[in-house]
Amino acid sequence: MNTMNKKARTAFLVALGLAIGAGSAEARTLIQNKGSDTLVNVAQAWAEAYRNVNSDVAVAITGGGSGTGIAALINGTVDLANSSRAMKKKEIDLAKKKGKTPVQHVVGYDALAVFVHQNNPVQNLSIEQLAEIYGEDGKTEKWTDIGIEVPGCKGQEIVLVSRQNNSGTYAYFRKAILGKARDYKLGTRDMHGSKDVIDLVEKTPCAIGYSGLAYATSHIKMACISQKIGDGCVSPSVVTAEDRSYPIARPLFMYTNGEPKGEVKKYLDWILGDQGQCIISRKGYAPVRAVKCD
Repeated sequence: MNTMNKKARTAFLVALGLAIGAGSAEARTLIQNKGSDTLVNVAQAWAEAYRNVNSDVAVAITGGGSGTGIAALINGTVDLANSSRAMKKKEIDLAKKKGKTPVQHVVGYDALAVFVHQNNPVQNLSIEQLAEIYGEDGKTEKWTDIGIEVPGCKGQEIVLVSRQNNSGTYAYFRKAILGKARDYKLGTRDMHGSKDVIDLVEKTPCAIGYSGLAYATSHIKMACISQKIGDGCVSPSVVTAEDRSYPIARPLFMYTNGEPKGEVKKYLDWILGDQGQCIISRKGYAPVRAVKCD
C-alpha cells in the first residue's frame, strides 16, 4: 500500500470515528467524499479544518482516482466526487439511467506540470514535443532526438512515466497533449498516484512524468511549456494556473447528485468561501477567485 493510500485510509477512519460519535451522545452527520488523487491532499485539509467550523459534521476522504469517485457518485455511495477532469458523456448518461443527476462544481484550478530529473538540462518543452514523446507512433524515443544529453541516462532512452487510466490526470493530459484520437505509447510506466510519479522521476535520470503542481518538490525539475517549438514558454505556477496562461492549466471539480442540500451544501459553500479557497491556495492550487489570505 502506498503512502497516499495510507493517508487517505487514515483520514477515512478518523472521520468515521468522529461520525459515529466516539464517546459523544449524539451521532454526527457523515459526508462521504471520494475520488481524485490530485485533490486528495487538499480534500483532507478541508475536512480537517471544517471540524472547527461545524463539529457536528465529519467528512470521510478517500482517493482512488477521478474515475473511482465518479463511479461512486453514479452508484450512490458518496455525497461528493472529486475529479481532476470533467465527467464524460457516457458517465453522465449512465448516471441518468440510474436516476442520478450529476452537478459540476469548480473548486479550484491546477497547473499540470511536466517533471524531469533535476540533472536533466532541458529547460523548455512544447506541446508538439510532448506529443511526440508520449504519443503512439511518436518519433521521439531518446533525449538526443530533441538535442538533449542527460547525465547518468544510459543510452539516452526516455523513460515515460504516466498515471493509471482511472486517473483524471491521465485523461486530461491525454486530451490536452495527444488529442482525443491518439493514445499513449506502449511501455509507459503507469503509476497509481501523483506522489509515485514524482518519486520515480526523482530517482530516474532518463525519466519524464506529469502531475499536479502541488506535488512538486525541490528535488525535481519542472519544464517551461510552450504551444509550439520556438514559441515563448510559460512555467507552471499558481499564478499561471489562475490566469490560464499556462498551456496545461485545468479546472478541478467536485460533483454532487443534483443541487447540494443540507450539510453537503453548507460544506461546499464553505469550500468555495474565503477560508476554503485560502486552504486550496496554500496547498499549491489556484483558487476560483481572488482571495486575501493570512
